[in-house]
Amino acid sequence: MASELKVGDRAPDFELPPGSGKGKLSDHRGNVVVVYFYPKDDTPGCTTEACNFRDNYEDFKAKGIQVIGVSVDSDKSHKKFAEKYGLPFVLAPDVSKDISKKYNVLGLRSANRVTFIIDKEGKIAHIFPKVSPKGHAVEVLEKITELGLVS
Repeated sequence: MASELKVGDRAPDFELPPGSGKGKLSDHRGNVVVVYFYPKDDTPGCTTEACNFRDNYEDFKAKGIQVIGVSVDSDKSHKKFAEKYGLPFVLAPDVSKDISKKYNVLGLRSANRVTFIIDKEGKIAHIFPKVSPKGHAVEVLEKITELGLVS
């Protein structure tokens, strides 16, 4: 198990799915990135959270903020989930659970619901250790603005 990540730590790098436009998280340096971990595709809380990011995605995009969702589901499951709900952001599969372990968010069977804000230098700027799916995207946008990461 990885040690607890803290604000100021370098965000652990990981591979993004083919076709996402970038090969790794580190390829997004120069942009603020939101990495949100969630337990499972197409379950009530996870759908609420994903759709909340979808409904606020234009605000993230307008500020140059990348959004990446991560769960231990497969790429095939992610594609189905993204198509069903029109999710415009990257969903990274973590079948091996390596990403969840690097971020120390792995529960008994899946990733816990935790969100990381990563600054333009690739360092963790804020961690939401307990997430309420409804309204979370707005909470994240407000925190990014409050931290002065984007104008």
